[in-house]
Amino acid sequence: MFTGIVEELGVITRVDQESGPARVTVRGPVVTADAKHGDSIAVNGVCLTVVEVSGEEFTVDAVPETLARTSLAEAAPGRPVNLERAMAGDGRFGGHIVQGHVDGTGTFLSRDPDGLTHFAFPPSLARYVVEKGSIAVDGVSLTVAELSAEEFAVALVPATLAATTLGRSEPGDAVNLEVDVLAKYVEKLAAVHLPGSGVDNGGGKEDS
Repeated sequence: MFTGIVEELGVITRVDQESGPARVTVRGPVVTADAKHGDSIAVNGVCLTVVEVSGEEFTVDAVPETLARTSLAEAAPGRPVNLERAMAGDGRFGGHIVQGHVDGTGTFLSRDPDGLTHFAFPPSLARYVVEKGSIAVDGVSLTVAELSAEEFAVALVPATLAATTLGRSEPGDAVNLEVDVLAKYVEKLAAVHLPGSGVDNGGGKEDS
């Protein structure tokens, strides 16, 4: 589990892919300081498993499912990425619950002079995005400041712009979005009680 508090801005140094999974190597001296094989590191909000550590670089494998659902399909050497290690059991919970399981990709639209940054999001995620609620954008824990049917805006402070990829985004750039997992659990648990939902939550009464 992650909190959406980016630890450092890393950079992709190598991408190897002939077919199937892509092997991606990332330079990040902070997150590699104690990294080892099997650890989880979020790369632009995508939870990936470390397969190799060498100096200040770590390598991960991105399977086709990950490439199809996230912006990692566009991974290339020189591209900056947000990095966060999995939360330690005794760590400070500074953001919100972030699993590193991307729900879909959105699009960076614009940044207003007053600091609001606008993103488009897929219609399938609309029911999970609420004003003043939490959302992770490229692994950054943010609060929804404005919301419409197809767009949301967040207020990014200068420190976030400087320390993450969001300060370098250009209109049209794809971003990874993860909605609040609590909303999805509530929907699942409540749906079975709604007439005509057709949802089976696996909690039916056993035969006696």
